[in-house]
Amino acid sequence: MRYRSTRQLVEDLRSAGRLIEITTPVDPHLELAEIHRRVYASDGPALLFSNVQGCRFPVASNLLGSLDRARWIFRDTFESLQLAIRWKVHPEEIFAKPWQLWRAPQLGLRMLPRRTSRPAVMSHQCRLSELPQIVCWPDDGGPFVTLPQVLSLAPDDARLSSINLGMYRIQMGGNNYVPDQECGLHYQLHRGIGVHHSRAIELKRPFPVNVTVGGTPSMTVAAVMPLPEGMSELGFAGALAGGRIPLYYPSRQSLVTNAFAPLYADADFAIVGSVDPTQLKPEGPFGDHLGYYARVHDFPLLNVTQVWHRPDAVWPMTVVGRPPQEDTVFGELIHELTGPVIPTVLPGVRAVHAVDAAGVHPLLLAIGSERYTPYARPGRPQELLTQASAILGQGQLSLAKYLWITDLPDDSPVKIHDVEAFLAYMLARVDWRSDLHFHTRTTIDTLDYSGDGLNAGSKLVVAATGKPRRELPTIVPESLTLPAGWRHPHVALPGVLCVEADRVPAQEPATQPAWQQACDRLDPRAELSAFPLVVLCDDAAFASRSINNFVWVTFTRSNPAVDVYGFGASMIDKHFAVSGSLVIDARVKPHHAPPLIEDPHVSAKVDALAAQNLPVSKYL
Repeated sequence: MRYRSTRQLVEDLRSAGRLIEITTPVDPHLELAEIHRRVYASDGPALLFSNVQGCRFPVASNLLGSLDRARWIFRDTFESLQLAIRWKVHPEEIFAKPWQLWRAPQLGLRMLPRRTSRPAVMSHQCRLSELPQIVCWPDDGGPFVTLPQVLSLAPDDARLSSINLGMYRIQMGGNNYVPDQECGLHYQLHRGIGVHHSRAIELKRPFPVNVTVGGTPSMTVAAVMPLPEGMSELGFAGALAGGRIPLYYPSRQSLVTNAFAPLYADADFAIVGSVDPTQLKPEGPFGDHLGYYARVHDFPLLNVTQVWHRPDAVWPMTVVGRPPQEDTVFGELIHELTGPVIPTVLPGVRAVHAVDAAGVHPLLLAIGSERYTPYARPGRPQELLTQASAILGQGQLSLAKYLWITDLPDDSPVKIHDVEAFLAYMLARVDWRSDLHFHTRTTIDTLDYSGDGLNAGSKLVVAATGKPRRELPTIVPESLTLPAGWRHPHVALPGVLCVEADRVPAQEPATQPAWQQACDRLDPRAELSAFPLVVLCDDAAFASRSINNFVWVTFTRSNPAVDVYGFGASMIDKHFAVSGSLVIDARVKPHHAPPLIEDPHVSAKVDALAAQNLPVSKYL
């Protein structure tokens, strides 16, 4: 079905038994978000909150809360879009199945935005403060738009093909924003809007930005889609929506003079404004997808001129936090669409997997290939390192902090999305004397606070190939001896030992940290080195309880250049090598952002709601 509004989507989900309406009054401050989180965690249906306290607009959430529901929503177009992507990867299939060519003209037409003079979204005006003021976590700096579609245009470029569509954080209130006039606009590194912002700085001119919410769900997916530079997000949205995306702008001249950015006409809501490149204001905190609060920093300011909405407007929203959350499904959906394209964009790379449970960017797994030198230096990665460099030079993949890459055989039972099996496969083969490759003093994800400043940190490539070098222990030996101050060892997965150590002091000494001194004092041939990876943490039982806990603790709480060491560590020709176990210090550091914790009073309130025998109660 082709949806042109959130209301159409909600009613279609309702008629199919895939949505529950909550008519009980719900507070947009924390309560609504906690209900959403619990329903998502229970694999529950989409939700329509029709009685949001202090707000006249209904709110829909968890719309894309499962891969099955997402596939159902895009049931009429998903296969055609997959086919188009497959043709790009394997054009020979066009001639093998010529009867499918009839789809090509239709798909191509859908990818062209169309101009309209009757935008549904401009039917009614309201104030920014009248929109749902949803706060998801106790220490959030204010209400945020969590599913924004941000359309921007460079100050000197009126081409529709130059429009950037992205999903960037929009803070509607709090801090020192002027009420009803200003919004915070937070975007991360390697985002398309940054090109427009840079050009605006050069020209010393504002650039127009429109924030829309709702409409066809394909716009939401397109806004988060990591498309190659130069490929239109609006074209992708049209192909997935099953129809051309309608845009409104008063005249061609309004684009040329930079007076107006094209407005998505079918949206439920629109916040229209511009960004002065010289203006910055504090934005945040915000409970983000790594499971921590993004701290307060100066970010661009959206000067709001108008706020519009449809007559039947429904406000779609989601909640982000420690994964998995609803945005996990976005990633799964994107992988289904783009997975086949990876080998064409990155030659030799057969698959990549950004591990959602680790916060996406902190941990990236990849399967490459050693194609050109099968006779030379067996067991030593060669082309894998070239492919790793290509991965780290590709768009948002460049934000990966830890990249583990191997040339997994085609017939291997180990699959890239089986994180535990993949890591075990590599740990059985890795040689820490040669397979560690650091990138120091570089950029990392804006939301990752494990480094030494905003966007600043390091990366580590672990590349391993060849036959197994070791058996991986799965139990803690009774005779195991730990360095002084290390305690409570737990096996997290084969070959990985989580060990508790004292909390990191507020001020680390200028000399070598105590944990690294302990590593230096340990004989690399000691029994502990039977575990190729040792992770220091604050709570070993928690970190080892599940693979999700392990990857979240290990890779979100460590900065490779600072927190990776080992037994028998040495520097040879500026290459860091370890002859015994590799050790990662994944304890919480004083400069880390605080983790997200729910408000106990709100939790108790939702517990009481669960006891009322409502349709939603069984999911709470």
